[in-house]
Formats: sequence, structure tokens, C-alpha cells
Amino acid sequence: MKGILGKKLGMTQIFMEDGRLVGVTVIEAGPVRVLQKKEKDKDGYETLQMGFDKIRKGKNVTKPMQGHFKKTSSPMFRFLKEIGMEGFNAGDDIRVDIFSRGEKISVTGTSKGKGFQGVMKRHNYKGGPGSHGSMFNRAPGSIGQSSYPSRVWKNKALPGHMGDERITTKNLKIVDIRDEQNLMLVEGAVPGANGGYLIIRSEAPVAVKEN
Repeated sequence: MKGILGKKLGMTQIFMEDGRLVGVTVIEAGPVRVLQKKEKDKDGYETLQMGFDKIRKGKNVTKPMQGHFKKTSSPMFRFLKEIGMEGFNAGDDIRVDIFSRGEKISVTGTSKGKGFQGVMKRHNYKGGPGSHGSMFNRAPGSIGQSSYPSRVWKNKALPGHMGDERITTKNLKIVDIRDEQNLMLVEGAVPGANGGYLIIRSEAPVAVKEN
């Protein structure tokens, strides 16, 4: 598996070679610094810890994190994540050119937060009649039980915090790679708002069972 960290810059449109106009998401992918290589004998699993988006001033970075960055003599980063891949060591830089045009990837990000929302927006409830003094328009309606079990069942769809969740969109196609600008153009939309951090991974190959 290949992987890199990035930032969503926005969406635009480009013309494909066959003349189609396609909506693409522009992602600033890397460069990232490998901060730590975790090994199975020592840590129990194998992965690479990467850092993305350099911090110019370290006054807001905690002392433990400053020491963590100092171990690899690397600058400080805002976004740190682990991706299970091989072929790199601590201190190496990973650039967007590890991917190629036409490759399929999965992108993980944090969806846009919508704040506290009611059941009609959050769960697509129909709601009640909006006229004739029904006094029941956008409310969830009856949610309780009778004498047994005299409580609300778990996982009942109710008003609450909407959005701001970790979401992965799979099977996205890379339309173009621009190495000199550290940009990746992906067909379609990816999770999150502009400026949101992303984890980009190659789609794992599917094992085919032989007869």
C-alpha cells in the first residue's frame, strides 16, 4: 500500500483527452516527512508516522512533541498520521510522485460540521402537518415506550450534532499529477471543507480466489 498526507484546496473543472469536462478536486499532496518507523518486534505493528504542513513558529507546540520532532532533526508539523507502507525510513521525504495518473485511491477526511440539527435535516424525517394548528411540524414525534421497557431504545434517530465525522471515499481516480507543484487532481469530490487535511491511500488489491 502507498500513502501520503494532503490538504484539500478546492474543486475545478478540466477537459479530458476525449473532450469530456470533468469536475476534479485539487489536493496539495505532500511533501511529507517520515518521523518514525514502527516495527513489529518493538511496537507490535509495522507502519510509518508522517508529518505534513510545517509549523513556522514552535511556541504553540508542546515540549514532548518538540522532542519527538527533534529526534529526526525534522521541522515541526501540524498534521501527523500513520500509514502502513514500506520502503522508507525515518527522515525520508515522500512526494506526490509515488502515485501516477489513472491510479485508483481512497481519501479519508473529516466531513463538514453542520452543528446541532433537528430530525428533519439530520435524518430526513417527513415531519408533521404545517397548518391547521397541528402544533406538530418539525418535531420527532413520540419516541418512548409504554410500561415496558419505559425508556427510549438505543440508537434512536434524534436531534443532535451533525457532520464533523471521519469519512472515507473509495475508488477515486487520479486525473493528473503535477510534481513541481505537489498537486494531485482527483476526479469527483473528497470529504471535508477546503483547507481540511486528508489521508490518501492507494486502493488495496483484491485477492482473487483460484478454482
